Amino acid sequence: MKITTSYFKKAKEKGEKITMLTAYDYTTASLVDAAGIESILVGDSLGMTMLGYDSTLPVTMEDMIHHTKCVSRGAKNALVIADMPFMSYHISIEDSCINAGRLIKEGGAAAVKLEGGEEFAETIRAIVRCQIPVCGHIGLTPQSINAFGGFKVQGKTAEAARGLIKSAKTLEDAGVFAIVVEGVPAEIGGLISKSVSVPVIGIGAGKDCDGQVLVVQDMLGTFPGHKPKFVKQFASVGEVMTNAFKAYSDEVKNGSFPADEHTYKINDEEIKKLY
Repeated sequence: MKITTSYFKKAKEKGEKITMLTAYDYTTASLVDAAGIESILVGDSLGMTMLGYDSTLPVTMEDMIHHTKCVSRGAKNALVIADMPFMSYHISIEDSCINAGRLIKEGGAAAVKLEGGEEFAETIRAIVRCQIPVCGHIGLTPQSINAFGGFKVQGKTAEAARGLIKSAKTLEDAGVFAIVVEGVPAEIGGLISKSVSVPVIGIGAGKDCDGQVLVVQDMLGTFPGHKPKFVKQFASVGEVMTNAFKAYSDEVKNGSFPADEHTYKINDEEIKKLY
């Protein structure tokens, strides 16, 4: 059954945890979907995991549309949410609505996600008025790393925590169907969840959030970059892949691959006709 945004609210009302993972290609989306994960986020984290950038900032709308198309074709049941990249919703409300619409019309997403608090409330309202579901994102917002001075935990003081709770309430009032909360103390993640009626999806925000999201490369151990403290590696897929690549290389070089069972045959009489 195809999951919609209304599922999120019902899940919170029932006290059922929501699962979300990132994916950026058809194959991964198909596997995540087959596992029963309820939502797939096409995150602008693809800038680092797929494109090799040092941050999410260089990611373009074209990048996001391309990868969202791939994921949408692989997700039969999961709700596909696409990130709005840096500067795609910062200039004007008109641009924001157009870009959000492109992720839906061209990318095939069912919803969009954008980073920021109260300063983007009117932008969110406008996108929602266009009948496009919006997921908020507060706390450690990667598009703000230059303003933050790096990837730093947010909400570590009472004043900062109150600001995050206020932002969450403002986003709820603006019409978001869910809020991703990243990189905050566990107690603050729980307080934010209790302060709003929409589901709070945590990433480094503790177990008292209404759901969790992780970058799939982090939880599989396939990304060679920095692994945040909040990541649990559920499998060592990167090691398995590297060992397979090495075995392939060895067998090609020593001539054991391809073996007879990997090759096609031709009738001997036909071969004789070649000489």
